Amino acid sequence: ETEIEAKFTNINSQELRQKLQDIGAVLQHPERLMRRKVFDYPDARLYHENAWVRVRDEGDKVTFSFKKLLDRTLHGTKEITVTVSSFDETCNILQAMGFQSKSYQETKRETWTYDGCEITIDTWPWIPEFVEIEAPDEDKIKIMAEKLGFDWKNALHGSVETAYQEHYDVSEEEIDSWPEILFIPVPDWLEIKRKI
Repeated sequence: ETEIEAKFTNINSQELRQKLQDIGAVLQHPERLMRRKVFDYPDARLYHENAWVRVRDEGDKVTFSFKKLLDRTLHGTKEITVTVSSFDETCNILQAMGFQSKSYQETKRETWTYDGCEITIDTWPWIPEFVEIEAPDEDKIKIMAEKLGFDWKNALHGSVETAYQEHYDVSEEEIDSWPEILFIPVPDWLEIKRKI
């Protein structure tokens, strides 16, 4: 499936929540901690194909996904996702099959829905909160973005690297090599790359 979504950074989450309430959006999940592990083969063959395998504990369910980034456009990310019963056991199965854990990541996510759209307020370590709007088609995303006051020319597409690159002078390759993204103070090795 094509993952059709757009990110908007540098949001005011309190104002956004008020706008969501005002238009009648439904809060599906209050903010919760999510954890994920990203896997690849030892020879990094998925990485070289702009792909990855992810296990994510979403608080109310655990998902197992294969994702492939064709390009950083609205329709550029392909995804296959299934729900599994255990974060740790799914990770253990992947390791038993020869995959290696490349990164462990913590995030926080709050989920709203409105008119076929999923709107998430995402908090990743070391960068300001951002919103992600996902829908079955581009028109719905554009309409939702306009309702919430976002300018479409500021939309980001693809994985979370684009949000980090707004704040730090880092390449996608550098971000992909970070073994952990945790809710700790900004590490010195990253702080020196902060954009002024």
